[in-house]
Amino acid sequence: MGRRKKGRDISGWLVVDKPAGISSNNVVGKIRWALNANKAGHAGTLDPDATGILAIALGEATKTVPYVTDALKAYDFTIRLGEATNTDDAEGEVTDTSDLRPGDDEIIAALTGFTGDIMQVPPKFSAVKVDGQRAYKLSRSGEDVELEARPLYVDDLSFISRPDPDHVTLHMACGKGGYVRAIARDLGATLGCLGHVRDLRRVWSGPFELSDAVTLEQVEALAKQPELDNMLLPLELGLADLPELPTTAEGAAKMRNGNPGMVLASDVAYGDEAWASFEGQAVAVGRYKGGELHPSRVFKA
Repeated sequence: MGRRKKGRDISGWLVVDKPAGISSNNVVGKIRWALNANKAGHAGTLDPDATGILAIALGEATKTVPYVTDALKAYDFTIRLGEATNTDDAEGEVTDTSDLRPGDDEIIAALTGFTGDIMQVPPKFSAVKVDGQRAYKLSRSGEDVELEARPLYVDDLSFISRPDPDHVTLHMACGKGGYVRAIARDLGATLGCLGHVRDLRRVWSGPFELSDAVTLEQVEALAKQPELDNMLLPLELGLADLPELPTTAEGAAKMRNGNPGMVLASDVAYGDEAWASFEGQAVAVGRYKGGELHPSRVFKA
C-alpha cells in the first residue's frame, strides 16, 4: 500500500507573480507549504532570474495542467545587443562581442523571420534531455552539447522600445516549448550584432494574467490562514481553451465512474476534446461522441 500524501485535499489555481532569484519548483514548494496542500504543480517553468506569471495548480486542478502548458504564453523581454553568452542570458559567460548596433527599423524588419511556425534550437543550458541527461548538466560539466531544432509557433513578436543603443525590448506570444533566450540569440545572429536576454517577464499564460497574480510576500503573510484559500481561482479556468458541455446529474455520475455520460446538445464535432460540467463544476475531460462524453480525466465531486 502506497504512502498517503500529507496535507489537505484543496483544489484550484494560485497565480504567483514570481520574483527573480528563485526556481519555479521552489515557488511550488512554498505554495504547497503555505496552503498545506497535498498536491501541487506548475504550468510552465520560468528560469530562476525570470519574473512574472507562474500558474500553480493544486489538487484536482493538476489534471488540467497540460491544457495550460499547451496554451499560448506571452513575455516582455530586453535583449542586450553586442554580446553573446554561453547561456544566452545575462548569467552566462560572454563568449563573443560585436560593435555593430542595428537601427530600430532593421530590428523591426528582422522580427518577421521569427513569427509563425519556426524551427528553434534550444539553449545549451536548458532542461532538454540528451541521452537521458539534462543539457544544462552536460554543458556545466564542459561537454559541447548539440541540440536539434524543434518546431515552435510564435503568434507575435513585436518591438516595444529601444532604451539605448545597446538594448531593445520586445514582446513575444508563443506556444509550448519556446525559449526566449534562443530568440534573443538567433535575432542577434541574424542582425550580425549578437545578443542575449538581459531580463524577462511573463505577462500572461493561457487564461491567466498579471491581474490574477499574488506575490510571494502576500503568500508568506497569509500562510496557513483562510484568507489565502480565498485567493484560489477555480480549476475550471485550466480548461478555458476546451469547449464546455453541460451534463445532467446522471451523466455526471456515470462520467465520474469512468463511463461515457450524456451531455447536452452541442456543435462540438465528433471526436473533439471537450469537458463536461454539472452545475458549473468540472466533471470530466474527454472525447465527444454521439451525444456522450467519453472521459479520459475525471474530477472528484
